[in-house]
Amino acid sequence: MTSIQLTLRPAGLPDADACQSLSAAIDWPHRREDWEFALALGQGFIASSEEEVVGIGLWWGFGATHATLGTIVVAPDWQGQGIGKLLTEQLIAATEGQTLGLVATAQGEPLYAKYGFVAIDEVRQHQGGWPELGAPVLAANESMRPAAAADLPLLAQLDGEATGLPRAPVLEALLARGHAILIERDGAPAGFGFLRRHGHGWLIGPVAAVDDAAACNLIAALLAARRGDFVRIDVPARTGLGAWLSECGLPLVASSVVMERGAAPVAPGPMHRFALVNQAIG
Repeated sequence: MTSIQLTLRPAGLPDADACQSLSAAIDWPHRREDWEFALALGQGFIASSEEEVVGIGLWWGFGATHATLGTIVVAPDWQGQGIGKLLTEQLIAATEGQTLGLVATAQGEPLYAKYGFVAIDEVRQHQGGWPELGAPVLAANESMRPAAAADLPLLAQLDGEATGLPRAPVLEALLARGHAILIERDGAPAGFGFLRRHGHGWLIGPVAAVDDAAACNLIAALLAARRGDFVRIDVPARTGLGAWLSECGLPLVASSVVMERGAAPVAPGPMHRFALVNQAIG
């Protein structure tokens, strides 16, 4: 392959079908709708050779200071020819001046380390086809309710407390594609959780809560709605929910490395992040 044979151009919604075919070739379960979600919220580049799409890389901006990189995919027949490196360099150049985050496989970690990314955490992927869990057990001062469009400012506030990032557009898109619930204590918000169709089945995330008990109740309520279905959730290792999730029928199937290039955003609390939107967006 020479540089003349490869073309880079901006990625957009019309590329959803090509991206789905590309991800299927490397055994990712992403549906066309999942790519539409990612492309609508992000920006990035398509690498092609003549009419064939051979690579994709996206980034998502949050305010003026932070962005995440993800879904860097290269067609199997074109791997090992520097396309992933080229896409990574283009994404870094497009987000110059911003702190960058990404979730890397163990194989990809050395590549990103060369560009100044540092490992700061681990993400653990739990999933299963038959989650079994009873309904959440709420304390006398707790209640749950569905979140509606009118709750978007509140959801954005709580998410910002857990992540340190302004992600209102992401939450709005999630609410349009799935549903969310809020947990309250003494009438005050104690957390939220989202559930939506994704890949082979359903995906829980993001989840933010003031403590483990609230997070577990949110996840239990979302799992109860999909009993018997395939469900996935991606959780930061520091949450310590792994054993509980496995007991719920969602065993650990993979781990990835959370990396940052620059100063990581500061989450002011009191909310904590218990589950990601997905591994690309964070």
